[in-house]
Amino acid sequence: MAVAAIALACAAISVSPALEPIQGLSLDILTALRWKMFGNAPDPAASPAVVVAIDEESYRAAPFKGSPTLTWTGEIGRVLGAIVDGGAKVVGFDMVIPTSIELSQIPFGDGVLGEKVRGFDRDFLRALASASTSGKVVLGEILRGDQPILPSPGQRIAVRQQQNIRPLNVHADSDDTVRRVPLTFVVGDAKIPGMALELASRALAATPDIDAGENVTLAGYRIPGVVPNTMTLNFSGGANDIPTFSFADLRACAAKGEKDYFRRWFDGKVVLIGTVLDIEDRQPTSKRFATGGDGGRSVPRCASDTSPPAAPSFEDSRIAGVYIHATAVNNLITRNAAIELGRLPTFLIAFLFAALAATAARAFRPLTAVLCFAAVSALGLAGATFAFTHALALPLVEPFAAGTAALAAMVGLRFAVTDRDRRLLQKSFALYLAPDVINRMLSSKKLPELGGETREVTVFFSDLAGFSEIAENTPPDRLMALMNEYLSDMTDVIEAHGGYVDKYIGDSIVAVFGAPADDPDHAANAARAALDCCTRLAELNATSPAFRDHPLTQRIGINSGEALVGNFGSRRRFNYSVMSDAVNLASRLEGANKFYGTTIIASDATVRLAGEGFAWRELDEVRVKGRNQALKIFELVARPDELSEAQQALIRTYAEGLVHWRAGEFHLAAEAFGRSAETDKPAALFRERAEQMAQQPPDAAWEPIRALQEK
Repeated sequence: MAVAAIALACAAISVSPALEPIQGLSLDILTALRWKMFGNAPDPAASPAVVVAIDEESYRAAPFKGSPTLTWTGEIGRVLGAIVDGGAKVVGFDMVIPTSIELSQIPFGDGVLGEKVRGFDRDFLRALASASTSGKVVLGEILRGDQPILPSPGQRIAVRQQQNIRPLNVHADSDDTVRRVPLTFVVGDAKIPGMALELASRALAATPDIDAGENVTLAGYRIPGVVPNTMTLNFSGGANDIPTFSFADLRACAAKGEKDYFRRWFDGKVVLIGTVLDIEDRQPTSKRFATGGDGGRSVPRCASDTSPPAAPSFEDSRIAGVYIHATAVNNLITRNAAIELGRLPTFLIAFLFAALAATAARAFRPLTAVLCFAAVSALGLAGATFAFTHALALPLVEPFAAGTAALAAMVGLRFAVTDRDRRLLQKSFALYLAPDVINRMLSSKKLPELGGETREVTVFFSDLAGFSEIAENTPPDRLMALMNEYLSDMTDVIEAHGGYVDKYIGDSIVAVFGAPADDPDHAANAARAALDCCTRLAELNATSPAFRDHPLTQRIGINSGEALVGNFGSRRRFNYSVMSDAVNLASRLEGANKFYGTTIIASDATVRLAGEGFAWRELDEVRVKGRNQALKIFELVARPDELSEAQQALIRTYAEGLVHWRAGEFHLAAEAFGRSAETDKPAALFRERAEQMAQQPPDAAWEPIRALQEK
């Protein structure tokens, strides 16, 4: 029963939306493994689609070097005509030229530039019109709500408007990786094919059939898709899986009249013209682990004697967008789009792996169980890779995650039931270490080691105002009682909100939210802890005998960012702690309270992560000691439901003053800050600054940033 329950739970979690950002990794891993094990298949020379790349070479070659792209249209038309005359089935533009130099309103001489170059695009438009007559050209557009990016008006007329214009939009998963392309789009009241489906249907001389369930059939091929109205891309892998021609080389070839070259390489092909640049229009896809060296050419050049050499090969996990559509065209024509399994089959496979892992953990020692699970996983990986050679994409991430979780859960269950002798040790060490750190040490069956990991956390830094004077005038025994009660209550509040107290430094508390235990709401929990610490301290000042003679006031700084968390120290003695610039900045923000007369100051990173459950007041933009980069700081005032009308008015007038201050309107800023300066120290500070600036205006290099030099 335990094995079944754990397997069901782990399998359900593995296919849940919570793990959606990593579920697409299965396709990425399979693409890379198939490429590494089997190479490029089929032969790139048999690719139905080829790419004409406006690449770095084109920008360096004559006559394009130093020329704006809008002036290339005549040469693009020349190459387009040569490709169509060479027998290409259809040419698609994986780029949008949204305007024309003929439409330029830049003054030039006694008129405007557009009038002076009227007719500049004539050859390009004639080439488009000629190709569109036989249905051999498709221009691209990008849909963006009610403001699509369209080709220039002249191009749209030349290709008979929407008859030969199709969307270039692609589908990105939740991790911003492109693994699928939409098949159709709804534009107005019409459903039209996407660029890839349109090019493939023209090449096959077949009209796509779309049923009521948005399933698409092309020339008898029912296109598989686990996401409605999309096709899962099946990348071959490598850099030369799709033949690629440099636009500069083809332009030189066309100028020389080399018609045989165009017939040899473009006859019967689907041609996509697009940009292939080092940084522009590149996207991560399911091919991101199998890209190889980019920048090479897989076909002989036509005019290599007159063109500059190609750019050196480089590696990039992203590919140019034109290859996404070229791959989609190949998948449609060769009928080998990737076939993904639905949620139910994926769940069943994950359940099987989880059940095997849990059974192994129940029957064997932990190390033996891990080895058994590793062996099963290796066999499953090999089988899935072989299946992908036939376009069947079996899940990898979900079964492995479910099996790993089931293995850990069953081992944990066995330890919880059988390993009772360690509980006293665990309870004792919990007074010195975080429970998560102790559990990790005990489950590993080995001594802790130096080292850590980088993760995003929120650092909480608090200090007592005037503690040195209190310590000087208080007997040691009373001081110890005072501090023990204060630190105990503050620690209870911090831990109640999921924080981990890293260390006590005299009267200071350094706490971390988001480590060692994961906490996606670490910023919000730190903010709640700060407010509750202030509330609890007010209660102690009012009710505790130890606080009657020495009421305490605390200052708190909160900052979020990446930090290294783990074991730090010497090889013989170390602590579980946190280390990064985020810790130093939290300390600086705590100290900034002394200057502004506030209690809780947080960085803009914390405010952004904490969400809308708090009332913040933007205090200033500062540059703290030891940091060159400026940041905005905020005062945490209260929870929204606890905000008084006076506090709301203060926040509004202060925000108004900041707007005037940053706009250089110092008289108005001084007036706005002056409304609350008598009762609010930050407003008083800004009023004084604004009045000084109004009397002595700054120069043009002035920035509305305060430098805080004190720690």
